[in-house]
Amino acid sequence: MAEGSLEAPTRHPVPWQDPEFYDRDKIDAEMRRVFDICHGCRRCFNLCDSFPRLFDLIDESETGELNSVASKDFKPVVDACTLCDMCFMTKCPYVPPHEFALDFPHLMLRYRAAEHREGKTGFFDAQLAKTDRNGKLASRVAPLANWATRTGNAATRPAMEAIAGIDKRADLPEYQAQTFDGLAKKTTPEVNTDAPAHGRKAVIYTTCFANYNHTQTAIAARAVLAKNGVETEVIYPECCGMPQLEQGDIADVAARAKRVAAELRPWVDKGHAVIALTPSCALMLKFEWPLLVTDDENIEKLSEATFDIPQYVVDISKDEGLADGLTALDGGVTLHISCHSRAQNMGQKAAEMLRLIPDVDLAVIERCSGHGGTWGVKKEFYDVALKVGKPVARQAVKAGKMYVASECPLAGMHILQGMKEVEKASVKIEHSPHPVELIARAYGIGA
Repeated sequence: MAEGSLEAPTRHPVPWQDPEFYDRDKIDAEMRRVFDICHGCRRCFNLCDSFPRLFDLIDESETGELNSVASKDFKPVVDACTLCDMCFMTKCPYVPPHEFALDFPHLMLRYRAAEHREGKTGFFDAQLAKTDRNGKLASRVAPLANWATRTGNAATRPAMEAIAGIDKRADLPEYQAQTFDGLAKKTTPEVNTDAPAHGRKAVIYTTCFANYNHTQTAIAARAVLAKNGVETEVIYPECCGMPQLEQGDIADVAARAKRVAAELRPWVDKGHAVIALTPSCALMLKFEWPLLVTDDENIEKLSEATFDIPQYVVDISKDEGLADGLTALDGGVTLHISCHSRAQNMGQKAAEMLRLIPDVDLAVIERCSGHGGTWGVKKEFYDVALKVGKPVARQAVKAGKMYVASECPLAGMHILQGMKEVEKASVKIEHSPHPVELIARAYGIGA
């Protein structure tokens, strides 16, 4: 057995349909095995709050070793994991094919899956994860929904905190009265037939966030692709299930994967690429779904055809070349590379994409923002989320650029909040754009 590992990490399928997957004694034995190795290594100390919690738990125990830590005290370690995958992808020297075969995020998922099967998923947590239902309802009354969820609303936010556990200080995304799939049925951008990449075809998998909350990203992405000769179809059957995965509801995620993959398969067979507009969703389609459903050809084909939007634009630039017309942006860009972009193991595609803009003044931050999906807005974790994201906020303030962009829309919001609250900076930026929105702006087709 070699010490550490220089080989590429290998992810094994998640055996969630095996009854032993939910056996509490077996879960506890595996957690003790993994935690003991983590305790002896500690290379991941500066990632999410799971590891400081684990190491403090052991260090403050009677013997200073794992043998004097009660299993009931493991739960705070599990709760702090955001399933960002950074420990597996960037830090841990003991992931498969190493003999130790550590997969910390999927072990946390296993623990949560057992909790979910035991009925321990909180009611409001489950409701918060129903993004499609929430988006459809809120978009119909968008002004009222946005008024109710606005930070500083003394009439509603304290009640949301008391009842649903959503911290009253946390900025929440707004809803749009017109969803993107609704807009797409009314208008189709003209495809540039003179573009070098003309002839490409793609399906835009809008994702729930770009569909209901931040349609600007979807509008910009489709416009940029049309400018570059790409004919697009907008297909959004339903959410990818990342919120449900965070809660351990693996059966729900697997069912979604089968339904969405079946609907997208005909387009894949016709040669369309599938482009996801949010990195968490691209990660699900590319990597997580095939690990949860191993016997579905539709999911396998979809995984092979899926691109993250910056990845696809960079692919055009390298293969055919981008359409002419990009012009410089004033004021510079601070770009945050999201954890779920990094977990796709494709390199800094958003940075590569923005460097295609002439004379771009670009600062890149590759570190966790601390948000973690719905995790960072909860009363229990909000302060921890700001603490984890403080180095990112500090770097963004120091960079002093006009734009602070992130591939992850929730991370972008959280970074701006950290800049204001943690760094006490006088920040005039009110919106963190997706990098593709800046490409659209550089083309003169963005607001």
